[in-house]
Amino acid sequence: MAYKDEQLIEEKVFKDPVHRYIHVRDRAVWDLIATPEFQRLRRIKQLGTTNLTFHGAEHSRFNHSLGVYEIVRRITNNFADRERWNREQRLLCLCAALLHDLGHGPFSHSFEKVFKLDHEQFTQKIILGDTKVNQILKKVSADFPEKVADVIAKTYSDKLVVSLISSQIDADRMDYLQRDAYFTGVSYGHFDMERILRVMRPMDDQVVIKSTGMHAVEDYIMSRYQMYWQVYFHPVTRSAEVILSKIFQRAKVLYEDDSYQFQLEPTHFISFFEEKVKLSDYLKLDDMIVYYYFQQWQEEKDDILADLCYRFINRHLFKYVEYNPDPQINAGMELYQLFKKAGINPEYYLVVDSSSDLPYDFYRPGEEEERLPIHLLMPDGGLKELSRHSDIVEAISGKKRTDHKLYFPKDRIQAIEDTDLKKRILDILYGKE
Repeated sequence: MAYKDEQLIEEKVFKDPVHRYIHVRDRAVWDLIATPEFQRLRRIKQLGTTNLTFHGAEHSRFNHSLGVYEIVRRITNNFADRERWNREQRLLCLCAALLHDLGHGPFSHSFEKVFKLDHEQFTQKIILGDTKVNQILKKVSADFPEKVADVIAKTYSDKLVVSLISSQIDADRMDYLQRDAYFTGVSYGHFDMERILRVMRPMDDQVVIKSTGMHAVEDYIMSRYQMYWQVYFHPVTRSAEVILSKIFQRAKVLYEDDSYQFQLEPTHFISFFEEKVKLSDYLKLDDMIVYYYFQQWQEEKDDILADLCYRFINRHLFKYVEYNPDPQINAGMELYQLFKKAGINPEYYLVVDSSSDLPYDFYRPGEEEERLPIHLLMPDGGLKELSRHSDIVEAISGKKRTDHKLYFPKDRIQAIEDTDLKKRILDILYGKE
């Protein structure tokens, strides 16, 4: 029997708090899970610094990746006898779902921003590079790694396959919303996934939803909206992310300063600081490695690096106020100078952080990013774009919400001995001018 068709003698299952059980029967999937590159995801938290806000958010990218695989497995089973579904794509869908987050680094998006990296590019490098994952995928067929990488890059020729992994209603989002809600303990991310899976239908270039399932999709979209603003963009989590990014920024500055000698050399980060990141270096990094450096760097001679690491390790985070960069630009500039006068380096201790989200949108010609809308399959066989049929979705379509916060160490401001200077800083921050 060809490797691509090989099944395990006995089905393997993972007990899962979200999907109850995750089922594996394909030999290729089972072998991929056992690779070092996939096992590394056990050591990378799904939600980065969110556990400093919601203490239960300790789940990993490994959990999530298995969850996305399980949802796609159920979808492809449901599609098995449908006219517009190509059964030959099943294993490709399962492998792409399993491996879609393979390239995430420690603390995920914060880490990417600091070093200008893209986890999807690293996912493709792992799939196509000299790795165990690549060896297993090649056993399916010589061009199978390229196919999996193309699905993740959204360049694969069969857009239906891509839409299962990446669209406005895909297996990735359906898993992380429920999983993140479960582990953070909030109620926002829950929706009727079983109903959505039952009303999904394969079309030529995307998955569509039977019109009878519209209300379940509305619930899903509102769940996503709430999760972003109540969990993912929580200001305390963002405070931790600000400090995390400033630690790396400071460490890079010190590395580039030939006169500074680290007590613990940043060996694991050198290729990142030099912007010559090798795949082997990338794969050595996980949350545990980063925590080790931060723990040790609390003892560094550089006061800024030591202080920032202490804050991160011990959850001694920055405070924040609402801040609108345009009308408050003069106040921001004055604060910058006042911080310098007070001996508080504003490059590291006065930070504007912005978050924005677009909960749902439809394609608008001429836009940079093409968003494939969610289509409803009507009783007459025609398709109707979701916001044209749902008043709830229409109300939020295309409405991008942006939020700005100004972060600062209130304890350091309170410690300023010049009372007039301290009062002026606090008056500006808290709008008492």
